[in-house]
Amino acid sequence: MKFIGIIPSRYASSRFPGKPLAVIDGKSMIMRVYEQSKKASCFSDVVVATDDRRIFDHVIAEGGKAVMTSNKHLSGTDRVFEAAMEIITDEKALNDHIIINIQGDEPFIDPAAIETLAACFNDPGISIATLIKKISRDEELFDENVVKVISGKSGRALYFSRSALPFVRGKNTSGYLSAFPFYKHIGIYAYRADILREITALKPSGLELAEGLEQLRWLENGYDIFTEETEYESISVDTPEDLLKFTNKD
Repeated sequence: MKFIGIIPSRYASSRFPGKPLAVIDGKSMIMRVYEQSKKASCFSDVVVATDDRRIFDHVIAEGGKAVMTSNKHLSGTDRVFEAAMEIITDEKALNDHIIINIQGDEPFIDPAAIETLAACFNDPGISIATLIKKISRDEELFDENVVKVISGKSGRALYFSRSALPFVRGKNTSGYLSAFPFYKHIGIYAYRADILREITALKPSGLELAEGLEQLRWLENGYDIFTEETEYESISVDTPEDLLKFTNKD
């Protein structure tokens, strides 16, 4: 079984154009993500998937690996799939590959978190996996930008939502966290390559469109998503102002 890390990266961004090439303490964000990912011992290969020649040329010039993809993709998952198909040239080998989709705006991603996710596939029954972290603050629980996840006892995701789910009967919202263990989604995914091909062929679903969450398309079509708890805290760069938080972080 081979693990391939793919980092989808695009230049266009409404809040931060050119974000992947933004410099943090002398190194571009995309190369920080790439180099952190390379530290994960599970990978046979790590590649940046981009639709922009500037990002492609920069990664290659810095000694990294990159592939050019279409500029028509509506999601990072679609971009990751195209890149995976360029890397895995033997269709018969799809079942032997696990693709890990790494967010391109997390310059300090922890390699140990990647390895935790990879270890999920020691179970041959798992086709898609992702990470979750226990919520400890009300600000996160009621922030619609923090995606919440409900999992069953086996770890299988039951639902993802921007709302604070489940509803806790008989409690004011200030008492939710003391009454029930809530979890947030850490947005790194891993998929068996053949399953990645299947889910990228699905049409957008009603739940996905309502919540604005792509993973609901997979659940609504009957695909299981396994969740693994982590202590890793996902920290992303969304705006130019966010860069100030990372100065001298090393």
